[in-house]
Amino acid sequence: MAARRKTLEVARRDERLVSVRGRKILVADDDQLIRAQVREALSGGEYGFVECQDGTEVLSAIRQHLPDLLLLDVEMPGLGGVEVCRIVKANQGTSGFGFIPVILMTARRTGKVEGLELGADDYLIKPFDMLELSARVKSMLRLKALQDALVEKNRELDRANKELEEKRRELLELSRTDGLTGLVNRRHFEERLVAEFARSDRYRAPLSCFLLDIDHFKRVNDTWGHPFGDLVLREVAGVARRALRDVDVLARYGGEELVALLPETSPEEAWRAAERVRLGVEAMRLTAQTANGPETVKCTVSIGVSTFPGDTVDSAETLVHTADECLYVAKDNGRNQVRQAG
Repeated sequence: MAARRKTLEVARRDERLVSVRGRKILVADDDQLIRAQVREALSGGEYGFVECQDGTEVLSAIRQHLPDLLLLDVEMPGLGGVEVCRIVKANQGTSGFGFIPVILMTARRTGKVEGLELGADDYLIKPFDMLELSARVKSMLRLKALQDALVEKNRELDRANKELEEKRRELLELSRTDGLTGLVNRRHFEERLVAEFARSDRYRAPLSCFLLDIDHFKRVNDTWGHPFGDLVLREVAGVARRALRDVDVLARYGGEELVALLPETSPEEAWRAAERVRLGVEAMRLTAQTANGPETVKCTVSIGVSTFPGDTVDSAETLVHTADECLYVAKDNGRNQVRQAG
């Protein structure tokens, strides 16, 4: 009960803080005298007024003037107040009129229930007390103001949620991307490795892997400096990326090593893919700035390839381990070559 009282107190405080000055009221009545009386009774509220004589004018005026409240006579030429109320309430979504409170006015004592059931927010019987009219109008305008504030807060919340989602995506991308090469990092590669191996094992589709190591990379760093070594890494990564398919996963594995995962790729296809990368790197020509001027630098890579299923490959771990063993064979046998398991 205490919490409910607190909620009501906050609601009343918020309502008192809502200003209704300057709000626009649309008054629709085919009797000019009634319209004048309404305008005079509400003149102290510093409202704006739009006047209409029939329901058709009302629908046009809503789109043109965007009123905050409709005061509609039930009986008007053409469309009456009840029909207009029904149309307005049926189209109060964000793509329609939006929320607009409706007060119906009538000289008849009957029809109140029908009007309220169609969505009218209030009902006044003519001749009405002007003080009562002013009080009900002010109440409806406060409701409109609170509704507008809620809509705007929801929009702000939507914008904030979209910004948070964008930041979340950016952080996720950063968490799985190698900052130097732009490739995915080892952590993301290992996640994809588990998923791709499970899929390959289930459907008995071949899954290949190759490990690449830049030959004599320490010499590159020692001779031309680490910034040039970073350039070599980026260029090798670019050559490898262009030589592979979009479905292949290429990652920086650590240091000067890259690793690639090739789904649905046979041993022969995997060897050809690795050879394309090796030849592409061999054809690279980079320029290093030295004390004696620019110097052309060539690079080569050694690559080890493995495929599941294979004689020694029965798990995700052995797929990478076997490729690593083949890589060391390539390096021990002179570098700048591709070696493949069994």
